[in-house]
Amino acid sequence: MTSTSAPVAKPVITREADILDLAPVIPVVVVDSVEQAVPLARALLRGGIPVIELTLRSAAGLGAIEAVASEVEGMVVGAGTVVTPEQVRQVQDAGAQFIVTPGSPPRLLEAALASGLPLLAGAGTLTEMLTLAEAGLEAMKFFPAEASGGRPYLSAVAGPCPQLRFCPTGGITRETAAEWLALPNVGCVGGSWLTPKDAVARGDWALIEQLAGDAAALRP
Repeated sequence: MTSTSAPVAKPVITREADILDLAPVIPVVVVDSVEQAVPLARALLRGGIPVIELTLRSAAGLGAIEAVASEVEGMVVGAGTVVTPEQVRQVQDAGAQFIVTPGSPPRLLEAALASGLPLLAGAGTLTEMLTLAEAGLEAMKFFPAEASGGRPYLSAVAGPCPQLRFCPTGGITRETAAEWLALPNVGCVGGSWLTPKDAVARGDWALIEQLAGDAAALRP
């Protein structure tokens, strides 16, 4: 049966913490062609995930951001793997609503903050986290999560830095996501398991919708 419900309004995000509250899992997505992006994003949205991080790890990344931002109502589009000030300008022009960086070197951090877009800047050590906190950020990406000490490390960070919240990304799986989400300083996790490369390649949007539904259920 075809749904007759009205389109879902796109959530408004104005700060980093808003991103962490959109869904328990932010899909971290690499697309090989722009044409894959819109049906993929719509499948995630049908499954209950209203946010997507489209990375610049492929040549199609920038075009995919633009396509989803303009064509998928209700989906909040973030640009991931942003590593240069030039890319900050490009993803902003493409319609990205937030920026995700794997790290936070000074020029990149300055450009990202100057863009006015909410930023999930990458940090893997306590010094990097405190540096971002000094820049006014209280929500950030913990990356690479498993390789940087995993849940024990991030749990220990909550002691000296209880005000900081995180989106851990890197090595998190469908099986371990709930354990990460149980940490008091974790707002959401980033993961690629919602959009398996083979499923995207064959256009299996039903599977991606199902995986999105499973992920959405991690936070009632």
